[in-house]
Amino acid sequence: MLQRSPRNKTLCCTEADTRTYAQHIQYLNEAVAPKAIEGRVMCGDLMKVAGYLPTGFIDLLILDPPYNLDKNFSGNVFKKQSDGDYRLWFDRVLSLLHPMLKPQATIYVCSDWRTSALIFPVLDKRWHVRNRITWARDKGRGAKSNWKNNAEDIWFCTRSREYYFNVDAVKVKRKVIAPYREQGVPKDWQEEKNGCYRLTHPSNMWTDMTVPFWSMPENTEHPTQKPEKLMAKLILASSKKGDFVFDPFLGSGTTAVVAEKLGRRWAAMDINATYLCWALKRLAMAKENKVIQGYQDGIFWERNTSLHQQCSSH
Repeated sequence: MLQRSPRNKTLCCTEADTRTYAQHIQYLNEAVAPKAIEGRVMCGDLMKVAGYLPTGFIDLLILDPPYNLDKNFSGNVFKKQSDGDYRLWFDRVLSLLHPMLKPQATIYVCSDWRTSALIFPVLDKRWHVRNRITWARDKGRGAKSNWKNNAEDIWFCTRSREYYFNVDAVKVKRKVIAPYREQGVPKDWQEEKNGCYRLTHPSNMWTDMTVPFWSMPENTEHPTQKPEKLMAKLILASSKKGDFVFDPFLGSGTTAVVAEKLGRRWAAMDINATYLCWALKRLAMAKENKVIQGYQDGIFWERNTSLHQQCSSH
């Protein structure tokens, strides 16, 4: 067995872990109420068990389905489809989820650049598309005959014209490069002992993400894991404490973990029981440690910000 570096914090489950956590996975074989699935991870194919899930219970839907790519998710293989077939598949997913949404629910849908073009018209037909977030996911070794694929999209949608959005909860704290003063008073920035900073309104271009990697405790071996910081932005912007967050393609558990850390009710599903064991182990860890990398004391810090940088310009 290959021995890991002491700095490698990638989560893994021992055989004993897997046996323990597998007992806590929920399987649906009858209709359930929201209370029966709250705080639970469910194993199943959404296409087959959606009819068992309750209606009108979701405040915030996080949707990170397989992109239209050939991808092996630890034995669960998703095969690339024709554009038309993928649109039909995706529309079917939305049709199953739509009745579960509350009238003022928000939906975030993840995609890569090719899939993004396919799903936009489907989303636009069914819901109100508010924006497209593009986030930099600087990972991988690049391409020899093309530009490196370094970004993904998240479509911000709402079921109706009325929805919740808390911009103050997701402002980004940025270091001020050229601190400007008016009559000796800082203009739109604050001088702190660790530097000069400004709280800025978030845009739809996110360059402050760190994709989980081997030295981060949140990292798993899931091939398409999203950062906890990314999920925290979505959850804080578009839900209140006590709101119900649902993720039907949970993967290694990031949505559930962050919802747990931020005091939201949640339920989640995935077709892969191994991933759900990882998720349950992460959830157990989240009850003891609620830290989200890049988010501290209610503030999102820009990527690679050092808390020890001093302000030298006045």
